[in-house]
Amino acid sequence: MAADPLDDYIDSAAKALGLTVEEAWRQSVRANLEVSLRLGRLVDEFTLPDETEPASVYSA
Repeated sequence: MAADPLDDYIDSAAKALGLTVEEAWRQSVRANLEVSLRLGRLVDEFTLPDETEPASVYSA
């Protein structure tokens, strides 16, 4: 059985960040990542018309 790419990503990201993901937390980390990816896809799939202008930048 091949490893799940999402599990590979979790392992690689944890290693790159110098973190240890305890086995008890792995399912929670995976669930959080799945939600983040799903929301990211929604933003990515939202099409804007070519006439759309970026918002102005305000600073105080």
